[in-house]
Amino acid sequence: MDSEVIAAMARWPDVPDVYGWLSLSSQGAWRLHPRGHGWVVDRAGASGAADAAASANDASGADDVSLDPGEAITNPRILEFIGRNYAADAQGRWYFQNGPQRVYVRLDGAPWILRTDRDAERGLVLRTHTGQIYGPVLRWWLDEDGHLYAQADAGAGLVAGRDVGEVIDALHTPDGRALTALLEADIQAVPALQFGGTEPSPDDGRTADAAGKSPATTASLDRIPPGRLEATLGFVRRPLP
Repeated sequence: MDSEVIAAMARWPDVPDVYGWLSLSSQGAWRLHPRGHGWVVDRAGASGAADAAASANDASGADDVSLDPGEAITNPRILEFIGRNYAADAQGRWYFQNGPQRVYVRLDGAPWILRTDRDAERGLVLRTHTGQIYGPVLRWWLDEDGHLYAQADAGAGLVAGRDVGEVIDALHTPDGRALTALLEADIQAVPALQFGGTEPSPDDGRTADAAGKSPATTASLDRIPPGRLEATLGFVRRPLP
């Protein structure tokens, strides 16, 4: 975290936490909820605190209810400030440390939204919505709707929809079987999948950019049981006090 933020936390240690003011979309966009209604759910025209509290434990995700969309935060300096001071507590609730105050975040996807990138040294990599290199991936997960999640030391990540195809195409077993073929065969668990590639040999016809310049990382792939996303991946989508 920023040194100024750490100093503010020490100077004002008892500032109350706030909820409902900030969310992270499933595409990695920070959104502000000026009235503090980020948790409020609208089901068939009815909204209120009871619905918000009920939805906090609804593990089926944010797409099945009408949540306050909020307003996009676009100022680059503010986005960078949020990204530098974004963390999780011991309960798996993610927050933005705004000076001395914790602003808890509604997660519409996962704590990290992941996109693909090409790195000169690493080849194909994943980057978070804050621009950091993500990984190495310790485990891959698929939910019942086909969303692809990853786990790393930094926390759980959701591969952004537009990048899922590229990631799946890059995943293969150590003996060369493509993940796409395994999914078509409806295999539920894969003990080892490699992401990325090793340094290409001079005569195999592959370029460094296509194969990557560092050894592939290996992790298993499993299915998330229905309704068990947050419990499986260890985060809270809609934290409450």
